[in-house]
Amino acid sequence: MLGTTSASKQEQDRALAAALAGILWAAGEAQKATICLVTEDTYITSTPDYSGDSFTERLQLFEFSKKEATEKFIYDHLQCFKGEGSHGVILFLYSLIFSRTFERLQKDLDVSTVHLLRPTAGGFLCRQAVLNMVLTGRANPNVFNGCQNGNSQEMLHGVLTRSDIGYLQWSKNTSEEDRLSQVGSMLKTPKLPIWLCNINGNYSVLFSTNRQLLSDWKMEHLFDLHFYSGQSSEKKLARLTVDTHSHHWERDQCEDEKRPGKWFSPVEMVIRTKWREATIDWNGSVPFF
Repeated sequence: MLGTTSASKQEQDRALAAALAGILWAAGEAQKATICLVTEDTYITSTPDYSGDSFTERLQLFEFSKKEATEKFIYDHLQCFKGEGSHGVILFLYSLIFSRTFERLQKDLDVSTVHLLRPTAGGFLCRQAVLNMVLTGRANPNVFNGCQNGNSQEMLHGVLTRSDIGYLQWSKNTSEEDRLSQVGSMLKTPKLPIWLCNINGNYSVLFSTNRQLLSDWKMEHLFDLHFYSGQSSEKKLARLTVDTHSHHWERDQCEDEKRPGKWFSPVEMVIRTKWREATIDWNGSVPFF
């Protein structure tokens, strides 16, 4: 476990079950959640229109009308999601889709996204619609607020409401002038100070232990963020001190113009998409991401 305190295995399992149940419950608009488990029995037979994969046809669906019952069922069957060889990720993706329902998914998506997964060398990657469904409950394909016209004037769907967990992204290949790629305030300012970060296509987490960070603007003057990337070389959480009212930024910016080759950590760049003029102190740690 990273950090100064460790949770027991039972506490970790309960937290995982609560998180998974919360995501499914939000996708079901707080009315219903559906959980998919794989069994030995076959429920679908191959037809000319369907080619079996020996997995999908063995799925059994369990529907719940109460969040507490959803959480208890997941906790009781947690090994189905995290056990060795359990295919837990794909099971949860199926559960997420069925909880959202195909009718709602069709309304969430737009012309820019007709598939939830994108094929890559050796596998698949989740498109932004899936990430947004996990974070907000809706599979809207874009990260800006509300709806906007695309480059061809087609209507594109963005994020409609603030969620508990936020999202930040930065890529060295993305221009700040590309309005459709800029994360809106709905994702930048979540209800809790926790952000999933997409940095050059790699995912990590930034969070603050101060739950009031985003509730009082005065607390955003000087505060700590913890960074976790999940890399095997990461032995402990990095603590970054963020200063949004320091005038060092203006001085450093002038110096940077004289030294255009100066390197900034991508972590610092993603933080500055939220706090634009922030200075970041790694508190003695070497930037490793």
